[in-house]
Amino acid sequence: MRIAFIIAALGAGGAERVISLIANDWATKGWQVTVIAFDDPADPVYHHFHPSIELVRLNLSPASGRRLSGVWLNLQRVFALRRSLKRLRPDVAVSFLTKINVLALLASRGMTLPVIVSERNNPRRQAAHPLWAQILAKLYPRADAIVMQTRDSLECLPPSARARAHVIPNPVSAPATAAPGDRPTVIAGVGRLIPQKGFDLLIRAFATVAGQFPQWNLVIWGEGDERTRLQALTDEHGLQGRISLPGVSPTPGSWIEETGVFILSSRFEGFPNVLAEAMAAGLPVIAFDCAYGPHDLIIPGQNGILVPPEDVALLATAMTDLLSRRQLQAQLGSAAKMDTRRFLPDEIIGRWTALVELFQAGTASTNPNKL
Repeated sequence: MRIAFIIAALGAGGAERVISLIANDWATKGWQVTVIAFDDPADPVYHHFHPSIELVRLNLSPASGRRLSGVWLNLQRVFALRRSLKRLRPDVAVSFLTKINVLALLASRGMTLPVIVSERNNPRRQAAHPLWAQILAKLYPRADAIVMQTRDSLECLPPSARARAHVIPNPVSAPATAAPGDRPTVIAGVGRLIPQKGFDLLIRAFATVAGQFPQWNLVIWGEGDERTRLQALTDEHGLQGRISLPGVSPTPGSWIEETGVFILSSRFEGFPNVLAEAMAAGLPVIAFDCAYGPHDLIIPGQNGILVPPEDVALLATAMTDLLSRRQLQAQLGSAAKMDTRRFLPDEIIGRWTALVELFQAGTASTNPNKL
């Protein structure tokens, strides 16, 4: 089987992590796997890929937000991707993330190549030009299969595309952590420094409780355009010595062993990989009950704490409750570790394998809407 994955870049994101896990598994099966990305070949590859996997990097990352240059860039991306697909001749193409899915469907138009697109976020909450939504509604019915991460997220799809949808959550694996009693007094937030991740809300909540818990600090791992704003917010609350933004963690998951409590402060998600990883590692967690994902992972009071979306006051209350009760931290962390076994890689990758094998080598697309 020849497989081509299509992704924006090979950095530290959750979609990239999932692709690396699936691609590596298929490469060990002897499948011919290629990962096509639009980033600069000089950019570092954050996740490990099996030596047999070919990485094709098209060097067509966004250079500016201006509309005309953006249109021209996306046309270049479509043609470059189409050339790569014709050269590689995969049996199946699998694309990740909304805009990349659109580009993949445009690039494969008129080809007999089966295309599986995978939504990794909440399309209704992502900032995008309205034209993208219109294109998505027209193109998604042309996909041979659409992978969503939760059942709730199916409502984001155009009605004509839902018959081809499959719900496959993310595979979750995590390194072992220290015993509960030995955990550092550090609260962690992890993700790109962008408004979606709600780190401004997390900083405000921490500022509310910081005086009650002088031994606890907040570390926000990640990089992005919001760094200056988040640092200014930290300074505004006088918490320069208590809140740090060290950038991307040196290796995948290395932040876990430096963490005592994990908080997901996102305004919206698709399926929060980082929350699942924290739970799989046995960390006690608090999360905003945003759409989508947290309530698929957390059973309130049993394996974590859910807070109404974007409610800073209630987040601070939940933090106070959890930080003041070591026994509760241990109880929630232990239950979380047990419960996330249902997302172990063997189980989830097996579902991906079964889906892709529906399109056996040499089988053309079966979608009558495609051509």
